[in-house]
Amino acid sequence: MLIICLPCSCIGHLNTRLLLETIDFDMNRFTLIRILGPFFALVFVQLLVASNRPNILFILIDDLRWDALGIEGHPFVKTPHIDRIAREGIRFTRTFISNPICSPSRASFLTGQYCNNHGIIDNTERGPQSHRLTTFAAPIREAGYATAYLGKWHMGRDNTPRPDWEHWIGAAGNVKHDDPTLNFNGEDRLVKGYLTDLLTDYAIDYINRSDDRPFLLYLSHKSVHSPYIPADRHDDLYADQEIGQNPSYLDTLEGKPLLTPNVTPELTANMTADDFSPQARNQLRMITSVDEGIGRILDALDRIGKLDSTVVVFVSDNGYQWGEHSRRGKRLPYEASARVPLYIRYPSLINPGLVRSQLVVNTDLAPTFTELAGASTLAGVQGRSLVPLFGSSSVAWRSSVFLEYLAEKGKPDAPAWQAVRTSRWKFVRYMERPDVEELYDLRADPFELTNLADNRDLDKTIRSLSKELDRLAEMAGSKIL
Repeated sequence: MLIICLPCSCIGHLNTRLLLETIDFDMNRFTLIRILGPFFALVFVQLLVASNRPNILFILIDDLRWDALGIEGHPFVKTPHIDRIAREGIRFTRTFISNPICSPSRASFLTGQYCNNHGIIDNTERGPQSHRLTTFAAPIREAGYATAYLGKWHMGRDNTPRPDWEHWIGAAGNVKHDDPTLNFNGEDRLVKGYLTDLLTDYAIDYINRSDDRPFLLYLSHKSVHSPYIPADRHDDLYADQEIGQNPSYLDTLEGKPLLTPNVTPELTANMTADDFSPQARNQLRMITSVDEGIGRILDALDRIGKLDSTVVVFVSDNGYQWGEHSRRGKRLPYEASARVPLYIRYPSLINPGLVRSQLVVNTDLAPTFTELAGASTLAGVQGRSLVPLFGSSSVAWRSSVFLEYLAEKGKPDAPAWQAVRTSRWKFVRYMERPDVEELYDLRADPFELTNLADNRDLDKTIRSLSKELDRLAEMAGSKIL
């Protein structure tokens, strides 16, 4: 037997333990290459990371569903600059938000933890608590990075600076799209203009003033969140385009007893795309402003020679339903609500046009950033760095992700639930009604119309998924139902 071991010391400051590979001498050379290929690809990626300190630009969008972009096949929306990040980098096609509402999602991005561990479990006032979060900005700043936060924080109404951000332009969750009040390093100012464009301007100014230190720039847009107010220049954009509808608009809600609309007047069964098209159209107009701004930011990085030395990340804090299953908004376990786009561009490590179908969750971004920055790992992090997937699609990876939503006051139409999502299945349980379960075969039923939980032929599958959901809930610090 040939034992190949690469010591951790060969990759410097990285906290990644390399695999111990045991190879039989009787294997032919092609089998050997096939087995060792992913291993050495991982080593190569880690060595490159260790020898470089890239800038990090994290662009977070609010309430953008995964399929509302050109690169994802939307029939008419134009997002060439966002698409460029995906085309010239890596596109993750199965990315999920562990708790698909704004505040818990944002805290999970920052901490790498599930909501029951970081404590931001809902969208209520969490300002004081959010000041105490330990975020990836802390170890990255300690590693020598300049750190800047621009935009919406949305863990409470407090827009004042949070720890570990050297430069701060903060927006409250209810900040206006037009003529907003922003907090500039501790001082509130009313500024004139459209918020998306203003944040783009501030990002470009920060990039142009950057010094020899690598920077971490967190750009957090309020778009495409309500109220749905596009920039004046886009008021008539897509006016002649039909929004269209997918089969889930026609969901009869059979097998979904907790979603039967009986609470608020707006939740009426058998809604059509026409009921949601004004909102959807304005969200698409708003993402156009974001896309234009991203184009300007990429150009600014290119002008100063920092584009290819910057990790550019684009993602949304949760999805958004445009009438699927007779619902608007988020908070539900279905794909339109919990699934988001995720694209990363960094030519030093990522070949253009990569597509990965591994199951990714928002807790994965914090450890990804600390690894790329060569910083220490955050304490208590529950996500997993995506860096190994930059080099190989054969990396051993998780086979399921945990999703949940905890009930909020004032949201009686959104029941609390837990779900496990695999590459094929989604299994859902409701916290107040553990007798109600939902099971969807996403290969055969991608729009989640047919609940198979009562199909006795699938009892073995249901037992397996139920056991996995228990395991994941315990891991995430959540209640086991």
